[in-house]
Amino acid sequence: MNSPLIQLLVLAGIAVFLILRLKSVLGTREGFEKPPVTQQDAPSSSRRDFEVIEGGPDHDIVDHVEAGSDAADALARMKRAEPSFGVGEFLGGARGAYEMILMGFERGELAEIKPFLAEDVYETFAEVVEAREEQGLTIEAEFVGVREMSLVDATFDEASAMAEITVKYIGELTSVVRDNSGEIIEGSPTQVKRQKDVWTYARRMGVDDPNWQLVATGE
Repeated sequence: MNSPLIQLLVLAGIAVFLILRLKSVLGTREGFEKPPVTQQDAPSSSRRDFEVIEGGPDHDIVDHVEAGSDAADALARMKRAEPSFGVGEFLGGARGAYEMILMGFERGELAEIKPFLAEDVYETFAEVVEAREEQGLTIEAEFVGVREMSLVDATFDEASAMAEITVKYIGELTSVVRDNSGEIIEGSPTQVKRQKDVWTYARRMGVDDPNWQLVATGE
């Protein structure tokens, strides 16, 4: 056997050996090869990110009150007592309640709003309306809208399951006071005035009745 043939056989043997070694380390690759999965794309990383999101702050609460505050803690306990409760949903209802109650009071139409008032608040409203009527005064009011609204406080008594939420409003409306002859003695039908109110609503969590009652008013 001549020397070139021997060299060729030796080189061929070395090539086979290298191929077998590569297969044992890298495995067999066939067809389209997906790019290597980086640590950022790994499923475990995605799962960790999901867990961080799940365990993060409740934006339904911290979008309205300071995280870690007493009010935030009270709202969280309300949600544990009644999982269907949502702060954003409550504030949406409180916006509508403000117009309904305010206009009912301004116009002296208390019968429709009585179910949404605590007894002492209703009695106070009724006394004011009665005093106006005794003086022969009537009020013509039109609601323009809520300019500003914010949740300023919240408390929750776990023993009684009673929740209280305080909301600050800045409303806009037109209001005219007329005497018994129909003359305007205060206000203007075209001038929009701003009115600031701080109202506290209460409700027992976990009961079938979903209605909140106005239990305190202030400025």
